[in-house]
Amino acid sequence: MLLEGKVAIVTGAAGNLGSACACEIAKEGAKVVITDLPGTGLEAIADRIREDCGEVALHEADLASEKDVKALVRSAIEEFGGIDVLVNVAAFMQGIDKDRDLLTMSSEYWDKAMAVNLRGTMLCCKHAIPTMLERGGGAIVNFGSTAGILGDVGLFAYSATKAALLSLTRSIATTYGKQGIRCNSVCPGSVWTVATKDMMPASMLEMMTRTRLTPRLGLPEDVAAMVAFLASDKAEYVTGQTFMVDGGGTAHQPWVRME
Repeated sequence: MLLEGKVAIVTGAAGNLGSACACEIAKEGAKVVITDLPGTGLEAIADRIREDCGEVALHEADLASEKDVKALVRSAIEEFGGIDVLVNVAAFMQGIDKDRDLLTMSSEYWDKAMAVNLRGTMLCCKHAIPTMLERGGGAIVNFGSTAGILGDVGLFAYSATKAALLSLTRSIATTYGKQGIRCNSVCPGSVWTVATKDMMPASMLEMMTRTRLTPRLGLPEDVAAMVAFLASDKAEYVTGQTFMVDGGGTAHQPWVRME
């Protein structure tokens, strides 16, 4: 197993991507601490992971709160003895209509996106890295997005946070690499989740499928497989990089016709 003997924290674990990552990492032998906001159904996710995947503990937290993040890291250390892997999936995107137009978007919405997506990820890294260093190193996987790579009509706050995370990833990899810390980003694109289904009209989903270089849209499990690899020692020579998990969507010009 890729992650046998490791301890991992997975944020945003109540969502489709986070729960898939937590389950895949547990299947690969790691002990996993899952976290998300209170009232998001973490207990049900934990039960499913225990039944189908492996060993898990849960800790509810608001990642925009440094106090909550400190408590999360403490709980992982108390439960499993330390932290080897950190997977930062948690993200805030509360309805595409609220992020569609810069001229009408509220400053409060922008600040909330920054607080969760960027500050929350930074805080998790800030407080997890010291215990990783005590254990001789560790692996961090941050969740960017293809929205942080390519321009879009809308998604101003979300895209800005995801682009900033890619820079944070490189800075962490550069600063702590010689001390055994690896940090990479994955950028999912056109991945079929409950949020995708709720947000996207059928015509857009059809267009997204047509413009992939693969026969189908992605699944959370596709992203989770990449995350598990990057978290493992198999990727020990890979750091500071950004990986598109998007069915080739960012690999070609948009006017190339796919049959």
